[in-house]
Amino acid sequence: MEWEIVIGLETHTQLSTESKIFSDSSTRFGAAPNTQANEVDMALPGSLPVMNRGAVERAIQFGLAVGAHVAPRSIFARKNYFYPDLPKNYQISQFEIPVVQGGSITFFVGDEERTVNLTRAHLEEDAGKSLHENFTGPHGESSTGIDLNRAGTPLLEIVSEPEMRSAAEAVAYARALHGLVVWLGICDGNMQEGSFRVDANVSVRPKGQAAFGTRAEIKNVNSFRFLERAILYEARRQIELIEDGGTVVQETRLYDADRDETRSMRSKEDAHDYRYFPDPDLPPLVIEPEWIRRVQDAMPELPAQKRARFERDLGLSAYDAAQLTMSRATSVYFEETAAQLPQGQAKLAANWMLGELAAALNRDEIDVDQSPVKPAALAALILRIIDGTISNKLAREVFAAMWSGENGGDPDAIIQARGLKQISDTGAISAMIDEVLAANPAAIEEYRAGKQKAFNSLVGQVMKAAKGKANPQQVNDLLKEKLG
Repeated sequence: MEWEIVIGLETHTQLSTESKIFSDSSTRFGAAPNTQANEVDMALPGSLPVMNRGAVERAIQFGLAVGAHVAPRSIFARKNYFYPDLPKNYQISQFEIPVVQGGSITFFVGDEERTVNLTRAHLEEDAGKSLHENFTGPHGESSTGIDLNRAGTPLLEIVSEPEMRSAAEAVAYARALHGLVVWLGICDGNMQEGSFRVDANVSVRPKGQAAFGTRAEIKNVNSFRFLERAILYEARRQIELIEDGGTVVQETRLYDADRDETRSMRSKEDAHDYRYFPDPDLPPLVIEPEWIRRVQDAMPELPAQKRARFERDLGLSAYDAAQLTMSRATSVYFEETAAQLPQGQAKLAANWMLGELAAALNRDEIDVDQSPVKPAALAALILRIIDGTISNKLAREVFAAMWSGENGGDPDAIIQARGLKQISDTGAISAMIDEVLAANPAAIEEYRAGKQKAFNSLVGQVMKAAKGKANPQQVNDLLKEKLG
């Protein structure tokens, strides 16, 4: 039987406010346990929540960016459940009327464009954190500590429709969403610190079946690599279970990266199990049209707008434009590089960014804004290709030297020090070609008999004689002329 994977993602995005969603406690990461939790966060008697205006504005920004409906009136509810790091025994969230409704995210999987629709995005508070390591009880037994610093941290939970059909598609969606919230400045995107956490709802069904299978929810995955591995494992587990005659149960599971497996945590609750009801301490959230206009006027150029501009004004392909707008830092780097090149050469800058630069960034596991080769330096290197000083092949050698900091990362100094300047003198190249032709009469006959490989072999021998420094186009042109 052929199986189809069905995936929907719920993403908890920590909003970039300095204080919590309902109190003035700091949201700074890394403070000593329980030093950033006040009476509101700890739910002491008589304390009342007050809505953080900055959190609402960030939710509005997101809604506008994804083309969603921003609700003029939304309600906060109490989501009731018991957990040791949830001081109130309920979480303030939004249920029936969320602040952001609908919208979509467009992205590429390989060179294929996809769009995933969003169900909603709602504001809520985070819980605290249970610390299970290095804690012992009074008799030496293992114990658990509770840190309430995260309690009350503002979150925007972004819920997708179950429209993804592969782990690769889910990861591409998550990357695009991550890039967008960081682009907008509403989240710092730091996955190691828990600022961007993904819950994956995974089910399987026979291909062609309309009804969904029973889903399992994999909680709090904090890396794109782990997200892909968790989905692949979970889909395989469910398929094997069904094929062996078993039944998938609705549950919450945890991904163990060390064992590369998901493990059962608890049965998955339905909405009615949380006994949602409107929070009596918080009035409805009212967003006037004028407020939305002010937020919209202050927003940066969005990735989709910049992508369209790159295609229209710079002649980039849809794929290249999408890759260069995956993050704001990448788009800034590209624009700064392309601005220093002659008109019509933006494609060359895109090729270098998506080729050599991207490979070096991935290899060293750093972001583009940490690149040792800055936009001005990359543009200077590309200019030496354009003016014929070096070939593309030699430029890759220069780029590697620039990356390592040789000669201060100055491409001109590296070219000079290594003697890499391209030979463009027609007389010198002609003399090398004559020597190669004299030594290879058989290859000449093969070429004249119609074998293109023979021509390529002769070009290779000329380039070898020139130690890779001859202008490739001149070599091709002169060799064809001599073989005429």
